[in-house]
Amino acid sequence: MGRAEARKARKRAARPSGIRRFFTWKKLLGTFFGLVLLGMGAFVVLYLLIDIPKGNAEAQVQSNIYKYSDGTTMARTGDVNREIVDLAEVPKPVQHTFVAAENKTFYTDKGVDLKGTARGVLNTVTGKGKQGGSTITQQYVKNFYLTQEQTVSRKLKELVISLKVDQRYSKDDILAGYINTSYYGRGAWGIQAAAEAYYGIDAKELSVQQGAYLAALLQAPNQYDWAIASDTGRQLATARWNYVLDNMVQMHWLDAGERQGMKFDKPIAPKAAAGLDGQEGYLYTAARDEVMKELNLTEEQFNAGGYTITLNVDRKKQKQLEKSVEQQLNDKLDRKGKKADARVQAGAVSVDPKTGKVLALYGGEGLSEHYVNNATRTDYQPASTFKPLILAAALEDEATTQSGQNITADTIYDGTSKRPVVDNGKKVGFAPPNEDKKSYGPVNVQTAMNKSINSVFAQMGADVGMDQVMDMAKKLGMDSADLKPYYAQTLGTMGASPMEMAGVYATLDNHGKKVTPQVVKSVSKQGEPVPLDKPESEQVISRGAADSVTSVLTGVVDDGTAKRSVRDNADRAGQQVAGKTGTSDDNKSAWFTGYTPDLVTSVGLFGEGALKSTESGRHVSMEGAAGLPRVDGGSFPAQIWAQYTFNTSSSNSKFDLDTDMGKAVKPTTQAPVTPTQEPTTEPTPTRSEPETPTPTRSTPSETPTSEPPTVEPTPTLPIPTDTETTEPDPEDPVDPGNGNGPGGGGDRG
Repeated sequence: MGRAEARKARKRAARPSGIRRFFTWKKLLGTFFGLVLLGMGAFVVLYLLIDIPKGNAEAQVQSNIYKYSDGTTMARTGDVNREIVDLAEVPKPVQHTFVAAENKTFYTDKGVDLKGTARGVLNTVTGKGKQGGSTITQQYVKNFYLTQEQTVSRKLKELVISLKVDQRYSKDDILAGYINTSYYGRGAWGIQAAAEAYYGIDAKELSVQQGAYLAALLQAPNQYDWAIASDTGRQLATARWNYVLDNMVQMHWLDAGERQGMKFDKPIAPKAAAGLDGQEGYLYTAARDEVMKELNLTEEQFNAGGYTITLNVDRKKQKQLEKSVEQQLNDKLDRKGKKADARVQAGAVSVDPKTGKVLALYGGEGLSEHYVNNATRTDYQPASTFKPLILAAALEDEATTQSGQNITADTIYDGTSKRPVVDNGKKVGFAPPNEDKKSYGPVNVQTAMNKSINSVFAQMGADVGMDQVMDMAKKLGMDSADLKPYYAQTLGTMGASPMEMAGVYATLDNHGKKVTPQVVKSVSKQGEPVPLDKPESEQVISRGAADSVTSVLTGVVDDGTAKRSVRDNADRAGQQVAGKTGTSDDNKSAWFTGYTPDLVTSVGLFGEGALKSTESGRHVSMEGAAGLPRVDGGSFPAQIWAQYTFNTSSSNSKFDLDTDMGKAVKPTTQAPVTPTQEPTTEPTPTRSEPETPTPTRSTPSETPTSEPPTVEPTPTLPIPTDTETTEPDPEDPVDPGNGNGPGGGGDRG
């Protein structure tokens, strides 16, 4: 091979082959620089095309309008929650707190953070959420000139406009715009409104400590609001507060020695929005929360909105409910002169059982006096108003007693106080007392409901199965409570609100078809209707089971714990009524939840100690209020219910019940109900050796005064002796606190 051919061969061997032919380092480098130049050119074009726009109207806080169901305006919010102040009115150290919190290089940068913006664009493209690291200028541009949407185009506009704003306006102008357009929580837009909302002062009076907290709030207004923050939220807020002050020291805006002596200045309790004192404040908060949840809005988005919200609340019914609480409760209490009277809080909700519309709501003394809404709070026990749910579960599941008998209104149970609950032949370590420790002979379920006999329903819970009972509670609408299957839950030891209990009983009234209470009727934004999801309306319990419970509950009114206040009420004009009282055994709560064919109302009274900030106060007993030894469900709650219902529901329609059991259809043949003495020997405390007593299936030891029932009592246990023990079921979880275990909480009926 000649020299020429050899040279050609070497060139062919050195020439790239395959993919290397297309991706050489020269080509890659050229492509990179080409893209850079292309990007620079595109940015220059954007810079030339995009100018500083006019201030975005959505950046201005607008009124939200609330109306009653008849279209009458109830309240307007938004206008008073924002007030622009000059930067000169904000102390210089407080100005520095915002710079230290958000953008330490604010006074020297060009208004943008290229790394932060690039990170934000990347996060948006990859769907990783919001960006971090924006400058104060960029945040102000986003607040005032753009929107909160997370798109690449919006971020690029933000970058260009921020550069131009930084060139056109002074740093003081930009900082003033930022602190005046930002949202701080509690409906407060701007630093002036925030200073008033959190410290009750003007912005010019803010201290460095207070300013540092307001600056910290901007990162997470709801999470860091001391009044509603969780323990974790408070820890994060405190850490952010320290971060702000430490940065001020680093930037030489705060003396290190002065910093060491600073303590966190806790904000004051929230105050009601202007014009929203009294019950209108509670209606406003309930409607606001419902709309925010329904539309998946943040508080910031909602309060900046311009929404018109029409409530389902009927003005006449609302006024009547308020009047009933005043006349039947407040007029009888001396809240200023007697501590026992001052502890009583009332909450009530009235619902249309066909639609779920909340027709009236009572939340407390007034939003400015009592921030917690008693109508929606879920921290008090519903007590015996939970008993109908146990019966509903029994009827729905066609449950049987320990001896295999179907549970109906006529089923006989042993009503002995502190009778140990038995499950599958074994004591489970739970033996609740009845009201005032009264013991009864063999009684049927109807009488047990009328008299609210704890021992009967505790045993029924075991017969049905506590998992099934809790599942029924969820189906009927108890969705905020901790519904663990403890036997003590048969006494209603979980938490519940009047709103929830009204929904539960409305579902029973609606023949087992789910009723979800709704405060809001319709929503529009700037005149355009906003669609709302329709509430669930499926059949969650059979009509027969629901109607049977309703039938039984008429007995509570006709011959039970509510007959004094409801059956014999002078205002009653023949209306059929079903309902249930409830009183916790320490008298921290008392209830009456009842209904006619067209109206369901739940009234709760709660014993509450002094409020701390916006947190609910300590749960305390109501004993002694209005001079009564005990405030039970058949007293004030039933009286409020009766006056309200019989003055707003004039219909004489009858319950249309598909059932053949219970008081409403026919009086059942009942075993005599004779209170007896408490057993002379009580179950001894739990011991280490388990005992599995066999339930006695013989005739009850109590001797009836008339012919005994034909149905065998179930289960009838021998009176415990000193040698018997009450052993816990190792498979039954026991919560030592909150009344969710043996001996905790309880209920007087």
